Amino acid sequence: MYLESLRLANFKNYPAAQLEFSSEINCILGKNGSGKTNLLDAIFYLSFTKSAAQSQDLQCILHDEPFFSIKGSFNLEEKTRVVLCGLQVGKKKFVKLDDKPYKRASEHVGKFPIVLIAPNDTDVIRGTSEDRRKFFDAIISQVDGHYLQNLIQYNHALKQRNSLLKQFADRNFFDADQLQPYTEKLIELGGEIFSVRQKFLKTFQPLVNAHYANLSEESETIDLQYESHFFEDIRTKFAQNLKKDLILKRTNVGTHKDDFPFLMSDKPIRKFGSQGQQKSYLIALKLANFDYLYQEKGIKPLLLLDDIFDKLDDFRITKLVEMVASETFGQIFVTDARPERTMSIFEELNQEVKMFSIESGEIEELS
Repeated sequence: MYLESLRLANFKNYPAAQLEFSSEINCILGKNGSGKTNLLDAIFYLSFTKSAAQSQDLQCILHDEPFFSIKGSFNLEEKTRVVLCGLQVGKKKFVKLDDKPYKRASEHVGKFPIVLIAPNDTDVIRGTSEDRRKFFDAIISQVDGHYLQNLIQYNHALKQRNSLLKQFADRNFFDADQLQPYTEKLIELGGEIFSVRQKFLKTFQPLVNAHYANLSEESETIDLQYESHFFEDIRTKFAQNLKKDLILKRTNVGTHKDDFPFLMSDKPIRKFGSQGQQKSYLIALKLANFDYLYQEKGIKPLLLLDDIFDKLDDFRITKLVEMVASETFGQIFVTDARPERTMSIFEELNQEVKMFSIESGEIEELS
């Protein structure tokens, strides 16, 4: 699978843009702030039907314009498939595949798998449990559409239960019968989510270990654990926390509290790991993400590398380029603010490389 072409209208800093890509390596070069990341974000949007950077679709519209659209032509199993995403102010977002609209945008997720490695990925290592849940949910959702729908329904039920808890506090009353259906929904859906996450980690963990061993010069052991209330009697756990829920006006038990501690020599890597060890762990997670999607879907995901050469030392860059040279990956998109560095890294590879220069939202293909 590869992305043949991309067309943008009023997306972020691009009034209009059209690009034809190499099926192998594509380098997006330009100064910081020129729009390199926005271009990768448009490609990401074609897969996930949302931005990797903006939480609201309206934030993707070019200033003072009434809409944005992204059109991508993918070559999938020797057939061209066209994805069109867009939003008009005051209307609902639309997503179409081969000119056929989806009833729900979430139905599209997973059809064109993508792995993004970006500077803010360090949040997965150093951030909150929510950052880690989002990371793993994004991987599983590209493979298991039923899991994604359960996740959406779970979050809806959680929102309803929290709203009811706030009503109880505001009105100074409590009705257990009103609360129970939402609790039951969280137990039912949470149990399914918990089971899928458990099964996923059994497959994912060995992939992380293998990549970490290749990327790191250290001999330490690493581990990826799973913490969840569902390892206990979940109904008892909800009952024990009811008073706390009422006081705090939010639900404190469930899979929305799950965490995935990253360990090195049995200690949290975010606290005790060196910067190099954290980088190795992060890239190992991302490469395991690639391997898992490839194994499960039989399609090599697009690999988006956003300004990562500034964040890696020579050893890890060499390891990554070795994988590129061995054709481990499929189509690759790389951004860099230093053109000479990217050219020197890729010029000796026996693969087709296209170079694009960006300046203030204007794109030029370099010969």
